[in-house]
Formats: sequence, structure tokens, C-alpha cells
Amino acid sequence: MIRIEGQPILTAAEMRAAEDAVIAGGATVETLMDRAGTAIAHAVRRVAGVNEVLILCGPGNNGGDGYVAARVLAEMGVTVRVAALSEPKTNAAKSARAGWSGPIETLAGAKPAPILLDALFGTGLTRPLDVIGTQTQSTSPAEAGEGVIVGKLRTLATAANLTIAIDLPSGLATDTGQALSTPPVFDLTLALGAVKPAHVLQPAARYCGNTRLLDIGVPTTSQAEVFQTPSLPTPGPDSHKYTRGMVAIIAGSMSGAADLAALAAMRAGAGYVTLLGDSEGPPHALVRAPFTDQALANDRIRALVIGPGLGRDDVAKARLEAALDSGHPLIIDGDALRLLDPDRIKVLKVPVILTPHAGEFDALFGKSDADKITRARDAANLANAIVVFKGADTVIAAPDGRVRIAQCASDWLSTAGTGDVLAGAIGAMLAARLDPLDAACAGVWLHGDAARRLGPAFIADDLADALRSARAAL
Repeated sequence: MIRIEGQPILTAAEMRAAEDAVIAGGATVETLMDRAGTAIAHAVRRVAGVNEVLILCGPGNNGGDGYVAARVLAEMGVTVRVAALSEPKTNAAKSARAGWSGPIETLAGAKPAPILLDALFGTGLTRPLDVIGTQTQSTSPAEAGEGVIVGKLRTLATAANLTIAIDLPSGLATDTGQALSTPPVFDLTLALGAVKPAHVLQPAARYCGNTRLLDIGVPTTSQAEVFQTPSLPTPGPDSHKYTRGMVAIIAGSMSGAADLAALAAMRAGAGYVTLLGDSEGPPHALVRAPFTDQALANDRIRALVIGPGLGRDDVAKARLEAALDSGHPLIIDGDALRLLDPDRIKVLKVPVILTPHAGEFDALFGKSDADKITRARDAANLANAIVVFKGADTVIAAPDGRVRIAQCASDWLSTAGTGDVLAGAIGAMLAARLDPLDAACAGVWLHGDAARRLGPAFIADDLADALRSARAAL
């Protein structure tokens, strides 16, 4: 089992193309299914020991993987039971079922087991399970409200000690991360061959539990990848405050937000942070100065943050225009995003990082039914900027098509000021001369790790302080 950090992310179509390329090279669908089922069996044996395993098999190739896993587990001496939703429909799945010599129960009649494997439906699902269930077998009155598949899957999962999904929990849309049905939350999901968008996009990712990758011998590449722990520069004996990077924060009508961004930039490792505008109070290491053209023209500024608490009045508009004309690399957040035109920043010759949450994203780029990865990538191309599309599933996109996706963030980040902290942290990373995409990723990683360390019920001030511990852990 492989951790998914740094791994490529493939859509259902991209995964099929990767498998087709292997088949074109001489392999068969049955060969790939045997590899997948064998890898599943070894992973299950590793985490489940000799406990009885119940494998739920669907009619497609996901079910075929389940039949192979059942056979291999049985050969290892594990007690295995198989319950099928219906007859296999693909040739490979039929062949895999033929290789299973044990009895096959119906899904409706299956009794619980300590270990549950969901091999009902993997990638490519387009319909709710309830619709499929009414088409495959009869629904008892007790199950009619939820559907035969969803209701039974939840019942068996609740009774199990360990639940494992094969490729994806049944009921999730592979490419969009939508929950077409509401499956149980699994303890472990074994991604076959590649990470899929649903493993990292919400709400689907919540149902996957811990996701691990199984190598099935299919080479994969993608411009989209899962976040990995960043490698950040550390000060050396010749370092001083300016070599570590100077960050400037432009304050506005709500100076507390700019204070948070400034504190975050300092705690994330910037060597010099100055706040331009009205603000007062600690920390004393923060350099405060009036907002003037002269202060903004300082050629030592490596990252300029504007937006936290900026406001949307004429003063705010004037300060945003001054920032855009400054020639400094920019992090644009909060109120500034509501005042921005993508065409205005597309022509800038400096790195620009935009950090919108969903509402700000819609206001800036328009609403769409497309998945979050596509929306972020299209926005980055439109604005010629790095776009940090924030949320529990933060997606970061670059104009050249590269995408990085963070794994589940703490739900406790849903509190005022945490976005200001993120803007400051990214500012520190950009000032350290990281590639803009890497700077955005590093800031998001530090932000998420700091939240994880704090646990529940923290406030943004706590989060900014905790960036120091997150940075020290690298």
C-alpha cells in the first residue's frame, strides 16, 4: 500500500486510457484484474489478519476484482464469504467469478462479517445506487426507503470491525467528487492503479477514510497531483532578514485581518514583514508604516499581500490599483477579489496568486456546474495566475495546467480570519523565492498542518501562532 501524497490523479477516462495502453502492449483485461485482485488480497491480509472477510461483488469489473481477491485470500487461509448483487456482466468479471470455488450469497441475504470489502461499484458510476438497486433485485418493504444496495451496505458496514472500499466506496462520482448516493464512511479505500478525483474532492473524500494506492502495473502520469510535504529553504550562516524574504501587507478598513496576515507571514518564516496602513499593537517585530507610494515602492518587497480586511470603498479600490501597479509579486485575497477583474491581472508581468473561497470564486470567475479541478484550471488560465480555490478540498491550479490538491482539511478552519492567515503564509513562501505554484502549495500545507496540530475550537490567532510548529516539523 502506497501513501497518496505526491501521486498523480487520473479521471475515469484517463485511467481507462492508461489501462488500454497496457493492454495494447500485450496484457489482457483478465491480467490486470488478476493483478488488482491479488494486490487487494495482500493489502487486506496485512490489515485484517485472519478475521473472516465478506466481499460484496457487483456486476462489473470492480466486482471481478472482488472475486479474484476472494480466491487469493482463501488460498492464504483466510475465511472468505462472497455476496453478489447480480450476475457478472463483463467477460473479465465472469472469468474471475469462475475462478472462485466457494459459495455465493445474495447481497440481500448476506450476514455481517468482521471485515467488509465493498467491490460493488468502482469508477465510472453515473447513477444513484437506489436506481441501480431497483433494477437488479427486489426491494423489501423495510429497505424501500433507502434502496436495497444503500441500506444493506450501511447495515453490513455498521456491523463490521473494519470496512474497506475497492477503488472507491460505492455511490461516488469518480471525477466530480459528488455523492450520487450516501455510502457509509469507510475506514480504508484501496485506489487501484491511480488516485482518482473522488479520493480528494469533497464530499466524496470524506467517505473514503484513509486512502492508499495499490500498484497494478499500469504506468500513470498527470498534470494533477495530490499534495506532498513541501521542502522549504532554511536560513544559513549568511542569512539575514532580507534574504529570508520581505513581505508587505496592505491594511484596509478592518485592520485586524491584515494583522493576522502579517503575524502568519512572520510565523511562517518571513525575515521582514511590514504592514502598510492603520494598525497598532503587538507583535513589536512587525514594522508598521503609513500607506504611501514611497513605502510601496520599496524594491526589497518580494511579496505583497492585499485583500484581508481591505474593504470595498474608494480607498480600497485605490489601494488595489496601486498594488497592481507596484511591480511586486502579489497575493490577492478577500475583499480585493471582489474588486478585481481577471483581465486586469492577466497582463501583469509579476507572479500573482489568487486565494478565493467558493463565493469569491463565483464572483470573480462566474458560477459553473463543472468539477472543482476543471474550474480552478480554467480560472488559472483565464487570469494567468495561480488560483488557490479554497475549501475542505483546496485545489491549486497554475496557468500551464498543473494542479495540486490538498487532502481533507480540518473542519475547524471554518472560522473567521483563517483565510487571512493563509494569505500571510503564502506571502512568506513567495517571498522566500519559491516557484509560485510551490509557494501556494507550501502555504496551504503549513496552514492545514497547523490546524491539525491545534485540534478543535481554535481561532485564527491560534492558527497563525501554530504555523511556527508546522514549519519546525519540516
